[in-house]
Amino acid sequence: MSLGDETEPERLRRLRAVAHPVRLRILSLLTGSELSAAEVARELGITQANASYHLRRLADTGRVDVVGTEKVRGGVAKKYRYSKETDAGPGRGGTAQRLRTGAGDPAALQLILAATATELQRRSAQHQPRPELARDTVYSDLETWLEPETWSEVVELVERASTLAHERARPARTEGTVPVSFTAILFGLGEDPT
Repeated sequence: MSLGDETEPERLRRLRAVAHPVRLRILSLLTGSELSAAEVARELGITQANASYHLRRLADTGRVDVVGTEKVRGGVAKKYRYSKETDAGPGRGGTAQRLRTGAGDPAALQLILAATATELQRRSAQHQPRPELARDTVYSDLETWLEPETWSEVVELVERASTLAHERARPARTEGTVPVSFTAILFGLGEDPT
């Protein structure tokens, strides 16, 4: 079934799967590497049971793929990776997370925004200037009116930047890399009655 064929309950279930700060962190980790639940747990400082639970929720909704297994102390551990096909639209590579909340479904967007706000607070507490980065922080906030063609161009540019970051993501602590945060949320508004 393609994303366009999803029913509203299925779409909401998929959105709820990512509407959790820990799951957002897991998706970020799995963008740059394939990890087991134990590796995710070590990286995030959570229990393996907790990591396994969240990975199962993400896998059940197609947000992450099981890409292999490895033998660990007489058992078998699944390896997970962010699913690049999860959010792909027609002709799109799918590396940027695209939310299709559907018309008239502000509750789904609110779930994602609440989880993202919590995750951004955690990340901002970790902010440290990095001399090796030409520009360490870029901030933009805007509520305005644009021509539809301009809006389409803005969305395309942000999707291109997100795709670039996703495709070039590396495993945590890879030599020659620095940790960064990239969050972009763009959405159309209804007219303010005031």
